[in-house]
Amino acid sequence: MNAEATAPSPTLPLPQPRLKPVNRQQVCLRMIDPEQLVEEGHPVRAIWDLLGRLDLSRFTAGIRAVEGRPGRDASNPRVLIALWLYALSRGVRQARFLDEWSQYEPGCQWLLGLGRINYHTLADFVVDHGAALDQLFVDLLQVLMSEGLADLERVAHDGTKIRASASRRSFQREERLGECKQLAEEHWEALKQEAADPQLRAARRQARQRAARERVERLRRAEEELKRRQVEAKAEAENLRASVTDPDARVMRQGEGGFAPSYNAQISTDACQGVILAYEVSQAGEDSHQLQPALERIEANTGQWPKQILVDGGYTTRQNILETAQQPTELVGSLGEDRSQSKLQQQGVSAEFMPERFRFNEAENCFTCPAGKSLPYQTSKKLAGATEKHYRAKASDCQTCPFAPQCCPKMVQKGRGRLLTQTEEAPQVAEFRRKMRQSQYQEVYRQRAQVAEFSHACLKEKKGLRKFLRRGLVKVRAELAWACLSCNVSIWTRRVWKVSLQSPT
Repeated sequence: MNAEATAPSPTLPLPQPRLKPVNRQQVCLRMIDPEQLVEEGHPVRAIWDLLGRLDLSRFTAGIRAVEGRPGRDASNPRVLIALWLYALSRGVRQARFLDEWSQYEPGCQWLLGLGRINYHTLADFVVDHGAALDQLFVDLLQVLMSEGLADLERVAHDGTKIRASASRRSFQREERLGECKQLAEEHWEALKQEAADPQLRAARRQARQRAARERVERLRRAEEELKRRQVEAKAEAENLRASVTDPDARVMRQGEGGFAPSYNAQISTDACQGVILAYEVSQAGEDSHQLQPALERIEANTGQWPKQILVDGGYTTRQNILETAQQPTELVGSLGEDRSQSKLQQQGVSAEFMPERFRFNEAENCFTCPAGKSLPYQTSKKLAGATEKHYRAKASDCQTCPFAPQCCPKMVQKGRGRLLTQTEEAPQVAEFRRKMRQSQYQEVYRQRAQVAEFSHACLKEKKGLRKFLRRGLVKVRAELAWACLSCNVSIWTRRVWKVSLQSPT
């Protein structure tokens, strides 16, 4: 066989791929039609259309640039409101990020007409129009009700903890607050008296002085807040602390466990389409005192009381049951947990000596324990919506009783007899408990979680409101108002505006 025929042929090099070069040195002139940046069904057009139907004159009341007088033109409030609502619908909450994002995002460019609004104006606008923002929320709510998106037949109310822009380490006692304030005042005075540095721009020097002044103001507010809380707390005053960065924040228990500086956001949601009817920011760590103000806010915003209000066990106190019974709103809520058994177990009381094992003698108005000892009536205590009657055994009977370690170990140690408490509830409270044991009301109550958690999920997941960016009760409330307004705008866009685009003309 021929060796040359069997020799492999030399491999030829593969051709290299030809790629289009990128020339970043070439100057391009492009014609842009802002109206073509977004399609007809883009959500930013819905926001702009909706705001054109609402009264925004309250946002222009403080503008000093007027016709016939010198001065720079002010930014259009309609543009600013639309820009923030559109940004919140995309989860953008920071003014600096919105300033950068709006320079290339098509929806923002369409709103701005390829212009720009600096982040200072954007940041100030969020917190400078509290009353106007509240009225805008009410005006939008009236539009949603006229469209049938809220009927107030059934409303769920609940609170959710949102973290504050402060750390646990920022909470200090009164002595430490005084030291911090003195240092901050000395630093501020030093900045005001220092000579102008030619290498430091005037804007930078003013920013440093403004930051020092704001820190002094926060520390003064922290001292005032701590003194106010000391008056309220009285006996616990020595353990109170206030935050040097956000004096209005409070350390609260979180839903996922643990404690953190937070605010308590109270949200009322209509069950029809999940429209938020009212909002408020509270500094209270628990919700029992928030129900009646919530009902008043709903009535103020909508002009009517809800027919039913759905709440969890944190709101179904006897006081709330009594007050709601006098109003046109029907309260539907959890009965709450009976913790009396667990408290007795923690005190060392065994199952054989629980209150249900004691026999009541109506004629003599006393109880008889399983060991045959008598517990006569001792005193009564008036509570909100109930009367608490106390029956107590003689200390000598319990001291000599062989069952004392199982019945009343701690009472015996204190030299006292077994105490039995009987609670007689007011008729309104008893009727509420009877009602909530019925299957139809239990079925209604099961709707509470999905209605209330819908708005909470919208605020935290869609709008990113897991932690407030701003500090102070006023600014935090404004931040919550913008988020709630954005949630309602999203519902209107989805349920009304997009449907109108799809319907034949």
